[in-house]
Amino acid sequence: MRLWTGGCQCGAVRFRACGELGTASICHCRMCQKAFGSFYAPLVSVAVDALVWTKREPKRFQSSNHVRRGFCEECGTPLTYEAPDGLGVSIGAFDDAAAVVPTVQYGIEGRLRYVDSLAALPALRTEEDIVAAAFLSSLVSRQHPDHPTADEGGGEDASP
Repeated sequence: MRLWTGGCQCGAVRFRACGELGTASICHCRMCQKAFGSFYAPLVSVAVDALVWTKREPKRFQSSNHVRRGFCEECGTPLTYEAPDGLGVSIGAFDDAAAVVPTVQYGIEGRLRYVDSLAALPALRTEEDIVAAAFLSSLVSRQHPDHPTADEGGGEDASP
């Protein structure tokens, strides 16, 4: 049985989920755009009884009469979409986000017209950005690592 781990950017909120994840999706609706501060919201369905908050639970905002959205009150990372039809967890919050591949898009009436052409934009790897080289070389990340730390149970939560 697969063990998934993740959390917010600062590490104040961490979670684990056991077993298979549900449908991974991208939602383009305006409410999700605002909740994520982004072009869309990448979410994956997780069974409520499979998700355990291992550090602290997220703070929640009632974004509509039906939906609550969980986020870290320390760093602001969007974490959950909680509705009567199920629980969605932010794909980017998983330690192994690359393993959670979206298979469907929702709310396409709200899709920003330029989203489909993003892959055609000029692209640079971080180290190729000469203009930002000095800034990047002095950068010290305070982001939580993409794995459980010793105070979270060490390798106990590690994804296989």
